[in-house]
Amino acid sequence: MAADDGKKKISESTIQRLSLYYRVLSILEKENIKTISSKELAKHEKLTPAQVRKDLSFFGSFGTRGLGYPVTELKNRIATILGLDREWKVAMVGVGNIGSALVGYKEFQRHGFSINMIFDNDQRKIGSNHKGILVSDIANLKEGLRENNIDIVIIAVPATVAQYIVDDIVEAGVSGILNFAPINLKVPENVILRNENMSMELEHISFSLVNRESITATKE
Repeated sequence: MAADDGKKKISESTIQRLSLYYRVLSILEKENIKTISSKELAKHEKLTPAQVRKDLSFFGSFGTRGLGYPVTELKNRIATILGLDREWKVAMVGVGNIGSALVGYKEFQRHGFSINMIFDNDQRKIGSNHKGILVSDIANLKEGLRENNIDIVIIAVPATVAQYIVDDIVEAGVSGILNFAPINLKVPENVILRNENMSMELEHISFSLVNRESITATKE
């Protein structure tokens, strides 16, 4: 029988909601709002106050009963939980339309994700300066990732080569990968892989639009 290490298992949905709370709190902080109740925070994301309290309870005690949560303090504590209180070194593999757009996405930098390496196999791009970052030859991927102590790699490459790229990333010792290639990839258990399939997201929206009446009826 395996020993219980005493750690609570946090669900994917809880992590996603923490990200939502963080964004709401960031907006409230800019609006100079000092405190917020679980009821008010829940209302922003169409949740229940009990769900908000349960999510936060995994990570300790927050706020004061009857007074609510201090907005800035809660935002900063959630930032620490999500690992946003440090800078992560990020590399981009593939600088086509999607990759180029992601390199220019300013929210990454604001939240501590610093894209400071780009790799591509297009000889016309290699050696050029793309939005202030040198484009390196993908043939030097493993070496570059190791030498620059990259924490996370974003891949936006064709599905046909994605697994080969991921194998090199894993071999280089990187443990965090965000995949935009439309394919299921295989990685070791110690590697965190997240897939962002925009086609599937659009298909979900189109399904919901086509079946809006039946979905609404199911909820009632």
